Amino acid sequence: MSYPNYGPSSYGPPPQSHPQGTTILVLGILSLVVCSFIGPFAWSMGTRALREIDESGYYYENRGMVQAGRICGIVSSVLMMIGLGFVVLMFGLMLVTGALSR
Repeated sequence: MSYPNYGPSSYGPPPQSHPQGTTILVLGILSLVVCSFIGPFAWSMGTRALREIDESGYYYENRGMVQAGRICGIVSSVLMMIGLGFVVLMFGLMLVTGALSR
């Protein structure tokens, strides 16, 4: 059974899509899988896009995609910071132990 097409609803404007929603999601996923240096870009773009969505007052249908990309960017950035901290710690330990063995 098919329903007749009554046209758009009169309750408000049709839902919109944020133009950078897909880009933010792709950058967030790639930052987790391929290169963690993309994470801060996904994080900042996602924060900016969410701010635009909240300030607009309209319903955006891809807000979840923007949030998911932003969260992936945050996770990737934190993992990158932990990894860089570990590398700095190991480098410092190598310098200290090398200096003490002489």
